[in-house]
Amino acid sequence: MADLRVQFAGIEFENPILVASGTYGFGREYGDYIDLNELGGICVKGLTPHPRAGNGSPRIAETPMGMLNSVGLQNPGVDAFIRDEIPFLRQFRTKIIANLSGNTVEEYAVMAEKLSDAGVDLLEVNISCPNVKAGGLAFGTSAAGAADVTKAVREKSKVPVMVKLSPNVTNIAEIAKAAEGEGADALSLINTLLGMRIDIETRKPILRNNMGGLSGPAVLPVAVRMVYQVAQAVNLPILGMGGISTAEDAVEMFLAGADMIALGTACFSDPFAPVKVKQGLTAYLDRHQITRVTDLCGKVETHT
Repeated sequence: MADLRVQFAGIEFENPILVASGTYGFGREYGDYIDLNELGGICVKGLTPHPRAGNGSPRIAETPMGMLNSVGLQNPGVDAFIRDEIPFLRQFRTKIIANLSGNTVEEYAVMAEKLSDAGVDLLEVNISCPNVKAGGLAFGTSAAGAADVTKAVREKSKVPVMVKLSPNVTNIAEIAKAAEGEGADALSLINTLLGMRIDIETRKPILRNNMGGLSGPAVLPVAVRMVYQVAQAVNLPILGMGGISTAEDAVEMFLAGADMIALGTACFSDPFAPVKVKQGLTAYLDRHQITRVTDLCGKVETHT
């Protein structure tokens, strides 16, 4: 059987199958369905400095081959997560990746210090948040914004820092290089693509917030393309995500340059999806006589 262990940002993961932030709660929600030890890691629901109720409803809308969400980072706040959820997660071998969001650089820095002191394994920094000091422009849409947040978090964190990149940019490689330049230990991509649906009878947007993040199988080709571009531009490990629902999708992402992968929307329709992808990946590796999953990374043979 192929070796699924992966060294990522200085951490050894038992396998490269993770679940994406915002799609798996804090792990409890899926614990009745699968053994959480089957997962390499859990990217927990996005955390903010204080509890958030999230956006008004409707905040989920179906789309062909995917879904739109505008949940609005509903969460109990970083302190409640540390108090209530970390002890639960520590029962399992799976790694804890804390996803943090802020509206100022200072908020990111404070959260980074708290979470790393609390003993999470890895920080995932969501830079798709609006910078309130820059007129609401998302940190992740400019190299300068991405650099500022990365630097602040890296200075306060005692654990590796992974920056989550937004696809809603002109040049994602430029943003990746900015994060790398300020000390990021890894990158994750892609976050959701901005989308919209309209009810043609009421002529109003289906989502209460008008627009939301598109995820699911429809975004896979975009995610594969962006992972490939970023892998060519930086020397950092990459957690690839966006539309993965099968082992074949996962292999495609590895070949593009991902070192690990995460499932998100697929878990909503099939709680067993991560385990099925793990089993399918092992079967693929064995069938092709590949002894280590790491031997797949970046091995796409592009046309000349």
